[in-house]
Amino acid sequence: MAKLSLTLACTLSDRTRPILDGRVPVPGVDFVALPGEPEDIFRRALRDKAFEVTELSLGSHIVTTSRGDSPYIGVPIFLSRAFRHSAIYIRTDRGITRPEDLAGRTIALPEYQQTAALWVRGILRETHGVDTKAIKWRIGAERIAITLPEGFDVAPLGETPENALREGRVDALIGPRPPAPHPHIGRLFPDYPAAEKEWHAQTGFFPLMHCLAVRRDVAQAHPWLPLVLFRAFAEARRISLEELRLVNVLRVSLPWIAAAMEEQERAMGGDIWPYGFAKNRDEIAAMIRFARADGLAARDVTPEELFHPSTYAELP
Repeated sequence: MAKLSLTLACTLSDRTRPILDGRVPVPGVDFVALPGEPEDIFRRALRDKAFEVTELSLGSHIVTTSRGDSPYIGVPIFLSRAFRHSAIYIRTDRGITRPEDLAGRTIALPEYQQTAALWVRGILRETHGVDTKAIKWRIGAERIAITLPEGFDVAPLGETPENALREGRVDALIGPRPPAPHPHIGRLFPDYPAAEKEWHAQTGFFPLMHCLAVRRDVAQAHPWLPLVLFRAFAEARRISLEELRLVNVLRVSLPWIAAAMEEQERAMGGDIWPYGFAKNRDEIAAMIRFARADGLAARDVTPEELFHPSTYAELP
C-alpha cells in the first residue's frame, strides 16, 4: 500500500532529529518536514489546522479540549519540557526578593494561556501561597481567543512584555526567553538551578510544555497512526539520550556532557525525559488543575481526554 504523506511541524531538537533525518522511519508514513519555532507552529496549528502532525502547546491543548474545539488529539510524546523558575524576571528596584513579594503586583506575559506561565502560576499558588487571581496580568497577544470568568485581571499591554518590564510599567515578567540585559532587571531566583532541583525533589515533576499531536480528522481516518508515531518518536528519544553518553566523539559541544548526564539521571531517578501517558498522568492532572484555577479550562478535563486511547498503555 502507498504510504501516507503527512506534514510534520516541530522544533528541531535532539529528540526530533532522528525522525526528521530519516534514521527512525515511521511505518506507513512519509513526512513533509516543516521544522520551525514553537510560537509560529502553534499559531498556525491552532488557528488554521495547518499541519497533520504537529508539536503542540499543552496549555493550549487543555484550553481547547475543555471547551470542545480542539483540532488535535495528543500523543504522549513530550517534545518539550523545561523547569520554569528561571522564567521569572523582576524589576530589582521594587523590593521583590522572594516569590511571596509578587502578590498583588503587575506581571507581564507573552500570553496568559502560555504553558510556561501556567506552570509558574501553579508554582506560585501551590508552593508559595500566592493568590494569583489578585495579580494584574498584562499580556502581549494570545494565539487563540480566550474567555475568562469574572474576577481575573487580564488585559493587553499594547507593547511587548519585554519593553514594559524595561520601562518599569510592570513589576515582573514571565517568559521562556530572557529579556535583554538591563541594570534594573534580574531573575527572581538568581540560582535557579538550585531552586528547580529542590522543587523537583519535592514534586517529582519536570514540567511538560509540548506534546506531539495528530489532527483529529487524520487520527479518525487512520486510527493506527498515533501508536505508530508514539513508538517511532520514543525510539528517536532513545537514540538522542544514548548520544549524550558517548565520549569517543562528543555529539554535543559541552566538555562534560556525559558526566552531566550521569548526575541528572541520579537526581531524577534514571529517566530524565519521561515519555508515555502512565508515567506522566499525575503531572498532566496538575496542569489541568492549574488551568482550572487560572480560569482557562472551561470544565474539569480528565488527562485521558487529551490523548489518543491507543497510547494510554504504551511504554517507551
